[in-house]
Amino acid sequence: MADPTSTRAPNGATGVLVLASGDVVWGRGFGAEGAAVGEVCFNTAMTGYQEVMTDPSYAGQIINFTFPHIGNVGTNAEDVEATNPHALGCIVREDVTDPSNFRNTLHFVKWMESNGRIGLSGVDTRALTRLIRLKGAPNAVIAHSAKGQFDLAALLAQARAWPGLEGMDLAKDVTTLQSYDWGDGLWTLADGYATNSANPKGPRVVALDYGIKRNILRNLVDAGAQVVVLPATASFDDIMAHNPDGLFLSNGPGDPAATGVYAVPVIQQWLATKKPLFGICLGHQMLGLAVGAKTEKMHQGHRGANHPVKRLEDGRVEITSMNHGFAVDAATLPANARATHVSLFDGSNCGFELTDQPAFSVQYHPEASPGPQDSHYLFAKFVGMMGTN
Repeated sequence: MADPTSTRAPNGATGVLVLASGDVVWGRGFGAEGAAVGEVCFNTAMTGYQEVMTDPSYAGQIINFTFPHIGNVGTNAEDVEATNPHALGCIVREDVTDPSNFRNTLHFVKWMESNGRIGLSGVDTRALTRLIRLKGAPNAVIAHSAKGQFDLAALLAQARAWPGLEGMDLAKDVTTLQSYDWGDGLWTLADGYATNSANPKGPRVVALDYGIKRNILRNLVDAGAQVVVLPATASFDDIMAHNPDGLFLSNGPGDPAATGVYAVPVIQQWLATKKPLFGICLGHQMLGLAVGAKTEKMHQGHRGANHPVKRLEDGRVEITSMNHGFAVDAATLPANARATHVSLFDGSNCGFELTDQPAFSVQYHPEASPGPQDSHYLFAKFVGMMGTN
């Protein structure tokens, strides 16, 4: 960390990260010029940086990648989880080199620039990760100036003025503005994504979009469901107008308690129907709040593609993809909520199911993208519930 009282950029520095604590991290800027304020988190995935940058759950966050070689395989139009990137920017160890992959269509630096996202290279990302682990995820400003000119006092003031993610409802910012049907399935090397592959006779699922990833929708279709996506603010009547067999609660960014103000009453109305429900990540937290549990801000969060989760019914371990900074407090789950999964990193709750109706959720991302596919079975479980129901 640089001297917080220094105002002079080192030779060659065209980018900077200014933490609310006053710490200053210099580097080489790339992508778009400008400044962005948010929470700094770290992600341990070795692959899938484009999926990570476009995951709506990263809204309001600056990603410190622990893997040093980010950008080496370039970018393409297939490896995105939303129309636009939602992470504010990224911090990497090595400079982005020319891409070396047959699927590349655009250099990562150009992709960042064209999408208005700021990158910072040449940073000791391990030192920054240690800081986050010791002190928690900090608020900060990431900035890039090709001329290396920065007003550190103004950037520090901006970092300190940002209120942080607690109390912030970001689902409204990333959700779809109108409903739509989704019919595409999973990707294969030979054919790309399966198009129009939804089963016209399959159970009908309404997916509430709190910041949904596309691969979730593809897995629901691959498991045999028809899927219609509704905005995060959809009412119970909006949902029932589609005559659904099941309700899916998606991942998303921000504080679950803030999103729950309008989401929880709708979920509680759905639970009264006794029809199947499945939630992932923020959706897991929404279900927790709907049954009376509480959520809490985590010290550093879980973000990466190598998180071990123990399945309590048989003791098997799933290696999972995760991206969350809030968690359900397991001690507050009601008597009719049975824990099903637990993190082997810190013992936090990673899943539960209701004992008196067909509703369950997990904190991790069974759809991966990026990450392992150990947990794809959960989509088949959900679709099977609707068939039985």
